[in-house]
Amino acid sequence: MKTVEKPIIGSVESCSLPELGITDMNVRVDTGAKTSSLHVDNLKKYVKDGVTQVQFDIHPDSHNVNKTVNCHIKVTDIRKVKSSNGASEERYVITTPIKLGQYEWNIEITLTNRADMSYLMLLGREGLGKQFLVDPSVVFLH
Repeated sequence: MKTVEKPIIGSVESCSLPELGITDMNVRVDTGAKTSSLHVDNLKKYVKDGVTQVQFDIHPDSHNVNKTVNCHIKVTDIRKVKSSNGASEERYVITTPIKLGQYEWNIEITLTNRADMSYLMLLGREGLGKQFLVDPSVVFLH
């Protein structure tokens, strides 16, 4: 059997979304979730030069809700997503770079209300791709 060397990440990691101006945001790694999702406030769709875009606010530090980052980004898709409670909703999808430790890659993220969740972002299976192994017993390996 061929052994493949892959970096191990924990169930919670600190990630950055550099294109959105977000650094050091605690992210829940969830291999049970297909898609990655991000909690946003004040989500508004608009069209600029014929391209559908969204504007939203993020409070990247859950311990400091006074810090807000206002983001503008192109919408790459609109998808129906079933949440963990079984309810389906249409969500805007964005594609943006994500940085975890020394690793950086593009990721699709759905925008939603995660206000009742412990973490502002969920990193799902599609976002992880085939590049990491997840050890759920540890946190913050990178």
